[in-house]
Amino acid sequence: MTFATNHAQQAEPSLVARASDVLAFEWTKLRSIRSNYITLIAVVAVTVGSTAVVAHALASAAAPLRGGPVGPLTASFLGYAEYAVIPVSVLAVLQFTAENTTGLIRTTYAAVPRRWTVLAGKAAVVGAVTLLTGELLALTCFALTQAILSRQHRGLSLADPGVPGAVLAGGVVLCACALTGLSLGAIIRHTAGGIAATIAAIYLLAALCLTLPAPWKDDIGRFTMPFATYQVLLVHQQPGLLSPAASILVVIAWPAVALLIAGLLITRRDA
Repeated sequence: MTFATNHAQQAEPSLVARASDVLAFEWTKLRSIRSNYITLIAVVAVTVGSTAVVAHALASAAAPLRGGPVGPLTASFLGYAEYAVIPVSVLAVLQFTAENTTGLIRTTYAAVPRRWTVLAGKAAVVGAVTLLTGELLALTCFALTQAILSRQHRGLSLADPGVPGAVLAGGVVLCACALTGLSLGAIIRHTAGGIAATIAAIYLLAALCLTLPAPWKDDIGRFTMPFATYQVLLVHQQPGLLSPAASILVVIAWPAVALLIAGLLITRRDA
């Protein structure tokens, strides 16, 4: 009994060190590529700039924002959805497909035989970076938009009901899209295919649902990421869709299921 306890105590630090080594390894790979920095800086600059343009256009519009399809809260994330989600998701796809293309994934698997650990390490690093970027960008876009709209007395405060949760959800959405892209990159193992699948999962399925007649449009569309995201970025709940709490669970479920499928596949096939 004493031997087993001592053995477990000796084994536990090595497992922790192994996990920390994998995280450090993946973090080094992510930050050592200069194009990753350039992409993130470009995403932030373009997103903030487009948000300012949209906010100025809405502030000068004669029609009131409150109660319309584009309210003062959703207006904060129009540029965010257009210019941040896809580049960051593509960047996440490349974290797996780039290594498969060059053959370096074999070296990674040789260093870390447990492929689930490799996937978890990549997901943790990509998830942490995109979540932090998403939250900062969501807060910046919200603050900028409301500052511009407040000149016309149309803005919202971060203290208004439902607003803090929506802003936080905006950052979660970017992380969820990135992890979905990472998972699809691991599943498909081809850059072009992974990017196409990611765009289809994030946008195309929802676009197809818009062509369906009612009530199928909402009945099916509520389980897509854009429909669910739209619901959590509204101050007032949209009829026909899931509740904001259920909608954010839908957003989280997409990368969770994709990661599970990716984990099962990478352990059952050759590198």
